[in-house]
Amino acid sequence: MKWMIVTDSSCDLTGLDTGSSDIAFETVPFVMNIDGKDYVDNLSLSVPGMVDAMEAASASHSACPSPDAWSSAFEQADQIIAVTISGRLSGSFNSACVGKAMALENHPEKKIEIIDSLSTGPKLVLIAQQALRQIQDRVSFEEVCASCRRLAAKGRTIFTLSSFHNLVQNGRVSKIAGFLAGKLGIRVIGVGSSEGEIQLKEIMRGEQRTLRRILKDMEESGFAGGKIAISHCLNSSMADSLKQMILSRWSGADIEVLPTRGLDSYYAERSGLIICFPAGA
Repeated sequence: MKWMIVTDSSCDLTGLDTGSSDIAFETVPFVMNIDGKDYVDNLSLSVPGMVDAMEAASASHSACPSPDAWSSAFEQADQIIAVTISGRLSGSFNSACVGKAMALENHPEKKIEIIDSLSTGPKLVLIAQQALRQIQDRVSFEEVCASCRRLAAKGRTIFTLSSFHNLVQNGRVSKIAGFLAGKLGIRVIGVGSSEGEIQLKEIMRGEQRTLRRILKDMEESGFAGGKIAISHCLNSSMADSLKQMILSRWSGADIEVLPTRGLDSYYAERSGLIICFPAGA
């Protein structure tokens, strides 16, 4: 019986080594429209080229995967774990649910679970990787689903951005955030709420102060070790600095640094960082 882990392209993984032909991994793409040109968030997308284009653009927006795209992915396996960006930030979760209904209409024997990550980027990375480990350990479909839902609820997302232009333009945060980041040349730290919404937390000046504040948030959130995913938009130096600071505090942490794919690059913008880790009880 074939398994599939499928995410929308807010997940910053470009692949997942499943080690078996009976376990597949796929992403369904968002599309960014920048000055009338579509940038499909697939593996051939040049993120630096898209970022350059959006910084020079007069208008842009993003579109979530269609129900047909989700349904086509669901056709490829018998047991499917699907993970989406927060339903509070995008229509991708609802689109996946419609795609599930379409797939089950033709194949009612399939098992399909749609999981709202309540976040984006690195949270989906951690959920997809956990699903794979459990599938490889041959646990039941229901146990895999329950474990992924627990991680979606428990995983803490914190981010730091220097520009909120696209988040403001697309109605994800208030205009005040765009003013703060854009006009004053500062970094803003935010978190993902337990409901999957964006909450702005602090205004910071300077990279080191920002990174130290992220470590403080991790301590306050009860991080005690485990897997961490750090996604960055064209800012590997800051991501690597954060990794080293985390390891100096928690030497046993398992940290993966990834470049953002198209959707997260569009909203995090140049130099943005998004971090996800398991919070304490």
